[in-house]
Amino acid sequence: MMRTRPLKVALLGCGVVGSEVARIMTTHAADLAARIGAPVELAGVAVRRPSKVREGIDPGLVTTDATALVKRGDIDVVVEVIGGIEPARTLITTAFEYGASVVSANKALLAQDGAALHAAAEENGEDLYYEAAVAGAIPLIRPLRESLAGDKVNRVLGIVNGTTNFILDKMDSTGAGYQEALDEATALGYAEADPTADVEGFDAAAKAAILAGIAFHTRVRLDDVYREGMTEVTAADFASAKKMGCTIKLLAICERAADGGSVTARVHPAMIPLAHPLASVRGAYNAVFVESDAAGQLMFYGPGAGGAPTASAVLGDLVAVCRNRLNGAKGPGESAYAALPVSPMGDVVTRYHISLDVADKPGVLAQAATVFAEHDVSIDTVRQQGRNQSGGDAVVIEQGGERRDGGEASLVVVTHRASDASLAGTVEALRSLDTVRGVASIMRVEGE
Repeated sequence: MMRTRPLKVALLGCGVVGSEVARIMTTHAADLAARIGAPVELAGVAVRRPSKVREGIDPGLVTTDATALVKRGDIDVVVEVIGGIEPARTLITTAFEYGASVVSANKALLAQDGAALHAAAEENGEDLYYEAAVAGAIPLIRPLRESLAGDKVNRVLGIVNGTTNFILDKMDSTGAGYQEALDEATALGYAEADPTADVEGFDAAAKAAILAGIAFHTRVRLDDVYREGMTEVTAADFASAKKMGCTIKLLAICERAADGGSVTARVHPAMIPLAHPLASVRGAYNAVFVESDAAGQLMFYGPGAGGAPTASAVLGDLVAVCRNRLNGAKGPGESAYAALPVSPMGDVVTRYHISLDVADKPGVLAQAATVFAEHDVSIDTVRQQGRNQSGGDAVVIEQGGERRDGGEASLVVVTHRASDASLAGTVEALRSLDTVRGVASIMRVEGE
């Protein structure tokens, strides 16, 4: 039997995502009511520019006073899609205090203050849901904290930013340089006028913090996530990746240590084998690869951004929260019982691809090999490539030989697994060699 009194929803923000949330609530009202067991009513919409025409939204619902809206006392659910830290944080905690549950898409806030927000929700007996904060329409948060709650997740490896994936995919498929690919992404609307949050990895790092916290039942803040951007990735890096049977992706990687006693979370560009499922993720799509003890390997794939896909995730949470409210129940809150420490980046163990600009003369390869050995970094393969005076490639020789013509050369080293700290020490020592004119590129190799 359906309850006739509607559940009232306050919408904070009516941009690309918020307007889609309002549209779906209106056009799918009957379906949402059937799924929930009661009608849902859009009771107010808080915006910054009230004069803007918003198709399908009653102007009488629009207000600039978000605080008054969440303090009304008759609001059942607050949907927060304004983003940023403040005023979103204060509005969410105020909503809890005034008896409303919250659905949020605010990855930056959750990565920074998720523990405090969960505590506020718990203290007031309300729900905090945020499926839309990580990967748009892709169901990911709920599977990690509910479907896999009885399993042990060991690793989460993902492409969680569509802008960066579009740029890198374009560089890979067409041979374009970084700036050319970024310009195309901007022209198509995939990149913002200021793409810093995307291309420098800040967006992906916030998502990595959220994923690591849920996957490993421990608190991981944005400050705990190691971050590197992708602005230095070049066409030459893609050429080297192809020689290894790899491509390059900006990856969010969350791992449990082999002994189970700590976790790491990081974001950086990496070479990944073409045989890995993530290598085939094209364009602006997202995908997350999860490895667990019992379930094994799972992959979640789909559109990771955009108004309609993100609104789909928001509405899914809205349905779940409304059902809980009708049944007098609460959904899962923060599950940080493991309280595992977050290890520094130096403890991470992986393989590396290092490209050096060196003098093309006898003994260079032997000198470099000695430095790697002194820092306990084992070499898998070496490729030394000489350049003629015009700057073109002259010859390529594999491990075991050296050019003796003088001039310049490129020395490419692929290592076995080593700690990031050991690799950093190796690179610092290599830079001090008089035969090494520069470190052209350092790329981690993941997914093997």
